[in-house]
Amino acid sequence: MIRPALWRALGLAAVVLCAAAAPVSAEQPAKQQTAAAPQPGTPNDQPIEIRADSGIEWQQNTKTYIARGHAVAIRGPTEVHADTLIAHYREVKGGNPGNTGGNTEIYRLDAEGNVVIRKEGETITGDRAVYDVDQAVGVVTGKNLKMTTATDTITARDRFDWYDQKQIGVARGDAVAIRNGKTIRADVLTGYMVKAPAAPEKPGEKPKPGATPAAAKPGVKGAPGAEDSKLSRVDAQGHVVVTNGADVGQSDYGVYNAQTGIVTLIGNAVITRDKDVIRGQYAVMDLNTNVSRMMPSTAGQPGPHQQVRGLFVRRDPATGQPATVIAPSAPSSEKAH
Repeated sequence: MIRPALWRALGLAAVVLCAAAAPVSAEQPAKQQTAAAPQPGTPNDQPIEIRADSGIEWQQNTKTYIARGHAVAIRGPTEVHADTLIAHYREVKGGNPGNTGGNTEIYRLDAEGNVVIRKEGETITGDRAVYDVDQAVGVVTGKNLKMTTATDTITARDRFDWYDQKQIGVARGDAVAIRNGKTIRADVLTGYMVKAPAAPEKPGEKPKPGATPAAAKPGVKGAPGAEDSKLSRVDAQGHVVVTNGADVGQSDYGVYNAQTGIVTLIGNAVITRDKDVIRGQYAVMDLNTNVSRMMPSTAGQPGPHQQVRGLFVRRDPATGQPATVIAPSAPSSEKAH
């Protein structure tokens, strides 16, 4: 359930490191060091700040900036937390090779250890993150991959991919999306995000320690003109399983419309409730009204006509449990053999 503009935070964090390019040795006292500078040419020219308990190191030979020890990069409403942040930079074409202050650009940022990214109502956690600035593509990996929004939680076993320009996130490996106790599971889940006005802060809600007041941070929940990123659609591929209370739907592929709450199951569709089973090729499950429909195939699909098949098990009126089915005895003539 991946996150618009969150990965942009990584790129911004890298710019912070460039802004803090004054040589800082790792041997300096391990007290927290900070650096901040306005970034001309970036949206809104917002200042960016980076903090690290163990300091910020500039390695000219490898062309990297390294922030260690509870490193945090902040720009506006975006925060990137990690044990270590590593920014890889290069000389800008046509720039002065000897000037590493104003003629360099970050092309990659690595976040390592206890990675947490927060942006526009979303939070992503993992062990490692890599952001390709040129392609605007990021990858988060680790053992506890999770993305949370105000309404959804998505987990994955292998990795999260984020395509910043398209606002598309991909959860790979036993991916699970959860909303209000209803789940969608598949080998791969692809989420499409949209922005919507952020919900105002609840009366009496306390800000996080050290946080800037919402009114002073555009884009933050409760600030004027703030927006939250919300899930619009999810495409599910491979071993799709949708759970909605007692109803369970399965198929090869699925499409979930987060705005209407309708899931479309395509290919070898099966809907079960307890012992009752309905099989077909195309099904629609409304997660809001708990109404499901099964059809033999999608409209206009070529090939022979297929029927919908259902197996409904009679229940004991007294207990409500499925009645015991006893197989008929073989004829006496067969018993003799």
